[in-house]
Amino acid sequence: MANRGPSYGLSREVQEKIDQKYNAELESRLVEWILAQCGDDLERPEPGKQNFQKWLMSGTILCRLINSLYPSGEEPIKKITESNMVFKQMEKISQFLQAAEEYGVTRGDIFQTVDLWEGKDMAAVQRTLMALGSEALTKDDGQYRGDKDWFHRKAKGHKREFSEEQLRQGRSLIGLQMGSNRGASQSGMVGYGTPRQIMRYDSPRHNGHENNP
Repeated sequence: MANRGPSYGLSREVQEKIDQKYNAELESRLVEWILAQCGDDLERPEPGKQNFQKWLMSGTILCRLINSLYPSGEEPIKKITESNMVFKQMEKISQFLQAAEEYGVTRGDIFQTVDLWEGKDMAAVQRTLMALGSEALTKDDGQYRGDKDWFHRKAKGHKREFSEEQLRQGRSLIGLQMGSNRGASQSGMVGYGTPRQIMRYDSPRHNGHENNP
Protein backbone atom coordinates (compact mmCIF):
# COMPACT_ATOMS: atom_id res chain seq x y z
CA MET A 1 0.00 0.00 0.00
CA ALA A 2 1.19 3.53 -0.68
CA ASN A 3 2.89 5.35 2.16
CA ARG A 4 0.47 7.78 3.75
CA GLY A 5 -0.13 8.88 7.27
CA PRO A 6 -2.87 7.37 9.43
CA SER A 7 -6.32 8.94 9.43
CA TYR A 8 -7.59 10.58 12.60
CA GLY A 9 -10.95 11.85 13.82
CA LEU A 10 -13.39 12.91 11.12
CA SER A 11 -10.94 11.96 8.39
CA ARG A 12 -10.86 8.40 9.69
CA GLU A 13 -14.66 8.21 9.85
CA VAL A 14 -14.94 9.38 6.25
CA GLN A 15 -12.35 6.83 5.13
CA GLU A 16 -14.20 4.04 6.94
CA LYS A 17 -17.44 4.94 5.14
CA ILE A 18 -15.61 4.91 1.81
CA ASP A 19 -14.09 1.54 2.63
CA GLN A 20 -17.54 0.11 3.37
CA LYS A 21 -18.50 0.67 -0.27
CA TYR A 22 -15.70 -1.62 -1.42
CA ASN A 23 -17.06 -4.95 -2.62
CA ALA A 24 -14.99 -8.12 -2.21
CA GLU A 25 -17.18 -10.01 -4.70
CA LEU A 26 -16.59 -7.36 -7.35
CA GLU A 27 -12.88 -7.52 -6.62
CA SER A 28 -12.85 -11.24 -7.45
CA ARG A 29 -14.84 -10.67 -10.65
CA LEU A 30 -12.58 -7.84 -11.79
CA VAL A 31 -9.43 -9.87 -11.12
CA GLU A 32 -10.81 -12.74 -13.22
CA TRP A 33 -11.68 -10.36 -16.06
CA ILE A 34 -8.32 -8.59 -16.05
CA LEU A 35 -6.49 -11.94 -16.11
CA ALA A 36 -8.68 -13.16 -18.99
CA GLN A 37 -8.37 -9.90 -20.89
CA CYS A 38 -4.62 -9.33 -20.48
CA GLY A 39 -3.29 -12.88 -20.78
CA ASP A 40 -1.88 -15.62 -18.63
CA ASP A 41 1.43 -13.95 -17.81
CA LEU A 42 -0.13 -11.81 -15.07
CA GLU A 43 0.26 -12.99 -11.51
CA ARG A 44 -2.98 -13.35 -9.59
CA PRO A 45 -3.08 -11.12 -6.48
CA GLU A 46 -4.00 -12.38 -3.04
CA PRO A 47 -7.58 -11.51 -2.05
CA GLY A 48 -8.17 -8.24 -0.21
CA LYS A 49 -8.49 -4.56 -0.94
CA GLN A 50 -4.89 -3.66 -0.17
CA ASN A 51 -3.57 -6.48 -2.36
CA PHE A 52 -5.89 -5.39 -5.18
CA GLN A 53 -4.60 -1.83 -4.85
CA LYS A 54 -0.95 -2.95 -4.84
CA TRP A 55 -1.61 -5.09 -7.94
CA LEU A 56 -2.91 -2.12 -9.93
CA MET A 57 -1.15 0.92 -8.49
CA SER A 58 1.86 0.91 -10.82
CA GLY A 59 -0.52 1.58 -13.72
CA THR A 60 1.06 -1.10 -15.92
CA ILE A 61 -1.81 -3.59 -15.68
CA LEU A 62 -4.39 -0.86 -16.27
CA CYS A 63 -2.58 0.29 -19.42
CA ARG A 64 -2.41 -3.30 -20.67
CA LEU A 65 -6.11 -3.70 -19.92
CA ILE A 66 -7.25 -0.71 -21.95
CA ASN A 67 -4.90 -1.63 -24.81
CA SER A 68 -6.34 -5.16 -24.91
CA LEU A 69 -9.73 -3.71 -25.84
CA TYR A 70 -8.36 -2.46 -29.19
CA PRO A 71 -7.18 -4.33 -32.28
CA SER A 72 -3.44 -4.79 -32.64
CA GLY A 73 -1.79 -1.61 -33.84
CA GLU A 74 -4.64 0.64 -32.64
CA GLU A 75 -3.81 0.65 -28.93
CA PRO A 76 -4.24 4.10 -27.31
CA ILE A 77 -1.15 3.77 -25.08
CA LYS A 78 1.76 3.17 -27.41
CA LYS A 79 4.49 2.56 -24.86
CA ILE A 80 4.12 1.05 -21.39
CA THR A 81 7.28 1.39 -19.36
CA GLU A 82 7.98 -0.36 -16.07
CA SER A 83 9.16 2.04 -13.39
CA ASN A 84 9.29 2.31 -9.62
CA MET A 85 9.27 6.10 -9.78
CA VAL A 86 6.12 7.56 -8.27
CA PHE A 87 5.45 10.15 -10.96
CA LYS A 88 5.87 7.54 -13.72
CA GLN A 89 3.36 5.23 -12.08
CA MET A 90 0.86 8.04 -11.56
CA GLU A 91 1.40 9.10 -15.15
CA LYS A 92 0.42 5.62 -16.36
CA ILE A 93 -2.71 5.69 -14.21
CA SER A 94 -3.62 9.05 -15.75
CA GLN A 95 -3.03 7.64 -19.25
CA PHE A 96 -5.39 4.79 -18.47
CA LEU A 97 -8.07 7.15 -17.15
CA GLN A 98 -7.88 9.34 -20.24
CA ALA A 99 -8.04 6.30 -22.54
CA ALA A 100 -10.97 4.84 -20.57
CA GLU A 101 -12.95 8.05 -21.00
CA GLU A 102 -12.16 8.14 -24.71
CA TYR A 103 -13.29 4.51 -24.91
CA GLY A 104 -16.72 5.48 -23.59
CA VAL A 105 -16.65 5.44 -19.79
CA THR A 106 -18.49 8.51 -18.54
CA ARG A 107 -16.53 11.09 -16.56
CA GLY A 108 -18.73 10.51 -13.52
CA ASP A 109 -17.49 6.89 -13.40
CA ILE A 110 -13.80 7.81 -13.64
CA PHE A 111 -11.77 7.59 -10.43
CA GLN A 112 -9.04 10.04 -9.46
CA THR A 113 -5.40 8.99 -9.65
CA VAL A 114 -4.94 9.30 -5.88
CA ASP A 115 -7.98 7.07 -5.31
CA LEU A 116 -5.84 4.19 -6.53
CA TRP A 117 -2.27 5.20 -5.89
CA GLU A 118 -2.90 6.30 -2.30
CA GLY A 119 -5.78 3.90 -1.76
CA LYS A 120 -8.17 6.74 -0.90
CA ASP A 121 -11.21 5.25 -2.65
CA MET A 122 -10.82 1.75 -4.04
CA ALA A 123 -14.59 1.53 -4.44
CA ALA A 124 -14.28 4.26 -7.08
CA VAL A 125 -11.59 2.17 -8.80
CA GLN A 126 -13.99 -0.77 -8.86
CA ARG A 127 -16.72 1.46 -10.30
CA THR A 128 -14.47 2.59 -13.16
CA LEU A 129 -13.42 -0.96 -14.02
CA MET A 130 -17.03 -2.20 -13.90
CA ALA A 131 -18.07 0.63 -16.23
CA LEU A 132 -15.18 -0.23 -18.57
CA GLY A 133 -16.19 -3.90 -18.61
CA SER A 134 -19.80 -3.02 -19.41
CA GLU A 135 -18.66 -0.71 -22.20
CA ALA A 136 -16.43 -3.43 -23.68
CA LEU A 137 -19.21 -6.01 -23.51
CA THR A 138 -21.70 -3.64 -25.10
CA LYS A 139 -19.42 -2.74 -28.01
CA ASP A 140 -19.39 -6.42 -29.01
CA ASP A 141 -16.49 -5.81 -31.40
CA GLY A 142 -14.66 -9.06 -30.70
CA GLN A 143 -12.13 -7.56 -28.30
CA TYR A 144 -13.87 -8.49 -25.04
CA ARG A 145 -12.60 -11.67 -23.37
CA GLY A 146 -14.12 -13.48 -20.44
CA ASP A 147 -17.53 -14.45 -19.12
CA LYS A 148 -20.29 -12.26 -20.56
CA ASP A 149 -22.19 -12.55 -17.28
CA TRP A 150 -19.51 -10.60 -15.42
CA PHE A 151 -20.88 -7.27 -16.65
CA HIS A 152 -24.16 -5.83 -17.67
CA ARG A 153 -24.75 -4.96 -21.28
CA LYS A 154 -25.76 -1.33 -21.75
CA ALA A 155 -28.94 -0.52 -23.64
CA LYS A 156 -28.25 0.71 -27.14
CA GLY A 157 -30.13 3.63 -28.62
CA HIS A 158 -31.73 2.98 -32.00
CA LYS A 159 -30.95 5.73 -34.44
CA ARG A 160 -33.60 6.01 -37.17
CA GLU A 161 -32.56 6.97 -40.67
CA PHE A 162 -34.96 8.85 -42.98
CA SER A 163 -34.74 9.37 -46.73
CA GLU A 164 -34.92 12.87 -48.21
CA GLU A 165 -38.42 12.05 -49.55
CA GLN A 166 -39.61 11.03 -46.07
CA LEU A 167 -38.20 14.21 -44.59
CA ARG A 168 -39.92 16.32 -47.31
CA GLN A 169 -43.26 14.60 -46.65
CA GLY A 170 -42.82 15.15 -42.94
CA ARG A 171 -42.24 18.88 -43.44
CA SER A 172 -45.36 19.09 -45.62
CA LEU A 173 -47.46 17.31 -43.01
CA ILE A 174 -46.26 19.66 -40.28
CA GLY A 175 -47.20 22.61 -42.49
CA LEU A 176 -50.74 21.25 -42.93
CA GLN A 177 -51.13 20.57 -39.22
CA MET A 178 -50.05 24.05 -38.28
CA GLY A 179 -52.20 25.71 -40.97
CA SER A 180 -51.27 27.94 -43.86
CA ASN A 181 -50.86 31.68 -43.90
CA ARG A 182 -51.78 31.99 -47.56
CA GLY A 183 -54.50 34.58 -48.13
CA ALA A 184 -54.23 35.82 -44.59
CA SER A 185 -54.33 39.52 -43.93
CA GLN A 186 -54.14 41.86 -41.00
CA SER A 187 -57.68 43.08 -41.57
CA GLY A 188 -59.49 43.53 -38.30
CA MET A 189 -56.30 43.34 -36.27
CA VAL A 190 -55.11 46.14 -34.06
CA GLY A 191 -51.59 46.98 -33.09
CA TYR A 192 -50.21 45.79 -29.79
CA GLY A 193 -51.23 48.23 -27.06
CA THR A 194 -53.90 49.98 -29.20
CA PRO A 195 -57.29 50.16 -27.46
CA ARG A 196 -60.14 48.46 -29.28
CA GLN A 197 -63.05 50.62 -30.39
CA ILE A 198 -66.36 49.46 -28.89
CA MET A 199 -69.44 50.55 -30.86
CA ARG A 200 -73.05 50.41 -29.78
CA TYR A 201 -75.25 47.98 -31.70
CA ASP A 202 -77.60 50.77 -32.89
CA SER A 203 -74.83 53.10 -33.99
CA PRO A 204 -74.86 54.19 -37.65
CA ARG A 205 -71.38 52.80 -38.27
CA HIS A 206 -72.34 49.41 -36.93
CA ASN A 207 -75.32 49.26 -39.35
CA GLY A 208 -73.18 50.19 -42.28
CA HIS A 209 -74.36 53.84 -42.37
CA GLU A 210 -72.21 56.75 -41.63
CA ASN A 211 -73.54 60.29 -41.27
CA ASN A 212 -71.96 62.71 -43.62
CA PRO A 213 -71.24 66.12 -42.17
